[in-house]
Amino acid sequence: MSRSAHPAGPRHADVLPEGHYSAPPTDLNALDAKVWAETVTRDEDGVVTVGGIDVKRLAEEYGTPAYFLDEQDFRARARDWRTAFGNEADVFYAGKAFLSRAVVRWLDEEGLNLDVCSGGELATALSAGMPAERIAFHGNNKSAGEIRRAVEAGVGRIVLDSFQEIVRVAHVARELGTRQRVQIRITVGVEAHTHEFIATAHEDQKFGIPLAGGQAAEAVRRALQLDGLELIGIHSHIGSQIFDMSGFEVAAHRVVGLLKDIRDEHGVELPEIDLGGGLGIAYTSDDDPREPYEIAKTLTEIVTRECDAARLTTPRISVEPGRAIVGPTAFTLYEVGTVKPLDGLRTYVSVDGGMSDNIRTALYDAEYSVALASRVSDAEPMLCRVVGKHCESGDIVVKDAFLPGDLAPGDLIAVPATGAYCRSMASNYNHALRPPVVAVRDGEARVIVRRETEEDLLRLDVG
Repeated sequence: MSRSAHPAGPRHADVLPEGHYSAPPTDLNALDAKVWAETVTRDEDGVVTVGGIDVKRLAEEYGTPAYFLDEQDFRARARDWRTAFGNEADVFYAGKAFLSRAVVRWLDEEGLNLDVCSGGELATALSAGMPAERIAFHGNNKSAGEIRRAVEAGVGRIVLDSFQEIVRVAHVARELGTRQRVQIRITVGVEAHTHEFIATAHEDQKFGIPLAGGQAAEAVRRALQLDGLELIGIHSHIGSQIFDMSGFEVAAHRVVGLLKDIRDEHGVELPEIDLGGGLGIAYTSDDDPREPYEIAKTLTEIVTRECDAARLTTPRISVEPGRAIVGPTAFTLYEVGTVKPLDGLRTYVSVDGGMSDNIRTALYDAEYSVALASRVSDAEPMLCRVVGKHCESGDIVVKDAFLPGDLAPGDLIAVPATGAYCRSMASNYNHALRPPVVAVRDGEARVIVRRETEEDLLRLDVG
């Protein structure tokens, strides 16, 4: 996507990328289990259902656009990650993907820990009853108030992201008469095979302390000397939406090398290593994500092998799946407003949401699938671009997709794999009202995050 066409963003459709779409699917009515939540299917009338409830009923009761989350699928995926790593590792759900008090309770019940990266996420976690010792607090610029609240609450770890933060956390901990458990986030110089804006371990970026130039070693030295800190390990995160495990192998090699240097210089073997998250999910049928057990086996083998070679005791591993748990469990339901064929190009399908409920396509050039949800159709496929209602030509939900040629205003369409980041990054652009999140399970639906109202918007506008 051209990012320099105009300071305010793309002005015309001709600055958008050329489509690289595949041939139309053989069956437009099929729902690929790879990209849809566990209980999503079509009923005998061809209407999409989730948790035993059809989308027509859901749309009538909760409106559109709306996110519908398959609670059964969420819990199953959380358990799969917990089981895959067993008792010898820690699984922290990355709350930035999507967080609500209901989700916090599910995580607690399924035995997962929680990673938060802001005061708001921490407040949500604590208000929902997550034990503080099972919370990790992330972020590259934690405020003094956020640090104090985290230490006062007794969070299990704070991930230090800079030299300044080492001092700030130590100062707060000493004031409160405690020692705060911490990890140091380092950048290991590994650039994941992913989008530039979500690759986070190369050195030219805002996160972490570089391994190069001895900076990470100096950070460790300082942390070990401060009375208010208990340094328990090293943290590394190499990016997001990753399918290739080779990046983790290189990262683990470099992190273990640092652990060896720490032992040789300071006589300390740090007991933990956090390899972050970033494991990819299937947004389209072309994506091929790895299963949790395979990821657990591979990461454990990599760390064990590297530690054996360095003659180190293998540290306890932590991982931080967020998108990999919640991403596939939800879809966004829209109502079609207009259908606009452009001869020789494609058909533009406008829906009642857009970049305010899913910014990822505009931000990352992300790809999504889409399906006609309120009925089946035998019509010929037409190449479509699903777009939103906002005053922005880059307001695209699904860049290139095939939908039935008889698609009409009033039809419901669903975009799967929107559980991660869509609601978390939702905005009020054009004063849009952010959609609700509705959890569905065993034939029952309940709102876990309500739809915003005009009163909510006006309440913040003090006039």
